[in-house]
Amino acid sequence: MPSSPQDLARTRLDNALALFEEFVRATARHADAATLRGLEKRFAERVQIQPSYWSQIKGRSRQIGERLARQFERLCHKPAGWMDQPQTGAAATVATTLDGLDSQGPRDDDERFIVGLVLSYYRRHPQRARTRLLDLLGEVLTPPAAPPPAARSPEVAAQSADEAHALWLGAQSGVAPLKRGR
Repeated sequence: MPSSPQDLARTRLDNALALFEEFVRATARHADAATLRGLEKRFAERVQIQPSYWSQIKGRSRQIGERLARQFERLCHKPAGWMDQPQTGAAATVATTLDGLDSQGPRDDDERFIVGLVLSYYRRHPQRARTRLLDLLGEVLTPPAAPPPAARSPEVAAQSADEAHALWLGAQSGVAPLKRGR
């Protein structure tokens, strides 16, 4: 059992996030952004808490107490005391991920959602996600070498602009809108 109250709170959070990951894997094979948002609500309903309370737990503004830990175990079919014991596998992955986010972690719900979405994709298809994310970062971080302006004809410049616009429209159509800031 964890030695301090902070360790116990961290262990319970890690295990709750592992239960959510387990729920997502069992519920949705190829979830889009809207489906993932709906899954958070459905998971909260499964463990019989309000979706806003689940969001607060994930955001670390609320801790999982004794009664809620037992409720999670009972409703997710885990043995008594499971939430208080560090788990291997998914829980360890979640803990490592959260440790890396502490210093520059997501600042709001939209950033947490995006980070969670990327992690879900990576955990389902690690090699494909790694390749796609590195390709995407490569495109963003290293702009293509453009020929000197004198060497480019107006037709080539217009074609490049049209291709860039088409790429942007394609990227936009595959992303669900985020909540507006207050």
